[in-house]
Amino acid sequence: MIQAAIFDMDGLLVDSEPFWQDAELTVFQSLGVKITRQDTIDTTGIRIDQIVKHYYNTQGWEGPSCDEVCDMILDKVIELVSIHKPMKPGVMHALTLCKEANLRIALASSSPMKLINASLEALGIASWFEQCHSAEHLKYGKPHPEVYLNAAESLRIAPQNCIALEDSFTGLLAAKAAQMRAIVVPEHKVAAQDRWVISDVKLNSLDELSPEMLGA
Repeated sequence: MIQAAIFDMDGLLVDSEPFWQDAELTVFQSLGVKITRQDTIDTTGIRIDQIVKHYYNTQGWEGPSCDEVCDMILDKVIELVSIHKPMKPGVMHALTLCKEANLRIALASSSPMKLINASLEALGIASWFEQCHSAEHLKYGKPHPEVYLNAAESLRIAPQNCIALEDSFTGLLAAKAAQMRAIVVPEHKVAAQDRWVISDVKLNSLDELSPEMLGA
């Protein structure tokens, strides 16, 4: 029996993926790193420190440390989210359905807590979440399931009794590895790909979510 809904954040609740892409392009290109927008799309859902370390190891740069580059990218994303407040369609509908189904609600994100807090406050939805977990300081980020397992443990609910809501394939892998039921809302340009078949439910928007899909 499903007892909890655990949401991803970037790309699912907050339409921040274009901001991540813009921030990464701006910062990396200023350091002389050769990177395209497609490169930023291909790493959607992966923790920013892992992305930065990858480019440092493969291309390198002089000047700021990897940690400083992470902060530069993060600060730019927070600035853009705070200005534009880009809530994805169907967010309030999904949260309300979960609450009406008496599900506990938590968040499990690859993003740093600084961005999680800023984003939820900007959208005015912080109070909906009983627990918020970041993979920021974990040994492995998504697709490793640890951040989802931590969220379930903090609610004292077995992972098998949780449903995860995701937008990225990396996040979907993490949710399924945690043995959770998974609903995915992929970006439209990749939604037709066969790989989403491992999800339990695939939606075009959170507006399509129904009580039956929650399995509560």
